[in-house]
Amino acid sequence: MTMFTVSGSPHVHGNESTGKIMYGVVFAMVPAALVSVYYFGLDSIRVMLLSIVACMFFEWLIQKYLIKGPITLNDGSALVTGILLAFNVPTNLPGWIIIIGALVAIGMAKMSFGGLGKNIFNPALVARVFLLISFPVQMTSWPKPVPITEGFADVITGPTPLAIVKEGLDAGKSMSELQADLPAYTDYLIGQMGGSLGEVSAIALILGGLFMVWKKIITWEIPTSILVTVFVFSGILWLIDPAYNPDPFFHLITGGMMLGAIFMATDMVSSPMTRGGQLVYGFGIGLLTMLIRVWGAYPEGVSFAILLMNAATPLLNMGFKPRRFGAKPGIELNK
Repeated sequence: MTMFTVSGSPHVHGNESTGKIMYGVVFAMVPAALVSVYYFGLDSIRVMLLSIVACMFFEWLIQKYLIKGPITLNDGSALVTGILLAFNVPTNLPGWIIIIGALVAIGMAKMSFGGLGKNIFNPALVARVFLLISFPVQMTSWPKPVPITEGFADVITGPTPLAIVKEGLDAGKSMSELQADLPAYTDYLIGQMGGSLGEVSAIALILGGLFMVWKKIITWEIPTSILVTVFVFSGILWLIDPAYNPDPFFHLITGGMMLGAIFMATDMVSSPMTRGGQLVYGFGIGLLTMLIRVWGAYPEGVSFAILLMNAATPLLNMGFKPRRFGAKPGIELNK
């Protein structure tokens, strides 16, 4: 008689690893980083390098002297957090504030939960919201983009398109009156507008997202459900009263929408595991973003929406469990 020995799971192995996935994300962020360097010059390089070095340093320091476990800098997760943190701040942000943000991202939002794979909130977004609340003036002073081909110029700050619309509508102005103060839609796509370091070019972010979908680093469900929800919700408002509501494309390609939908909300650790959960998660992010943008105090709401839905991820994982292998529809095996 032939004897079979069955070992513990997993039984099927792939060639993916944490490091391979993380460095794939880094590669996907290269287009947005290059656009930032083109429009914001050396300041964007300063912010990215300082954020990366600070995040990696704090992770090494905490693992070596507090957790006293294995050093995992080579897996690329601290590198990704550093780049994403830089992508979420203005390029004129003082260095000491960036270092505080790195400490919050790594020490509070990641390592306090046990490290990679255990954090319930996206670390870079926790740091962004912390900095926004703690240093509102510095975090909302947006440098105007000056192409590097025009040489280095003194930094001039100005409002983002979302802030222009928010403040203008609150003052009773119509969209037609505000149009002269807004960039052209082509500028939104290529990055010729004020904003955080990594959010200004919709095309660069979309290219990075398509690369990650192609490499199966992320799936289409979360970004698509977010963007479709925002498009439909803003489209309804625009159809009701176009004089006092921007059109749907404005909401899609301004602010942190593309950055949040493609790179922040898709974090594997803090997003749901199943397709149904991901679709509901994306819908919630899109809906909350629009509620904050339209009726909230801030012109932008993507970061807050993602963090709120991060908190709902355990519930979504419970509510959208995949059917067990071999189970028939309608039969619950754990009863």
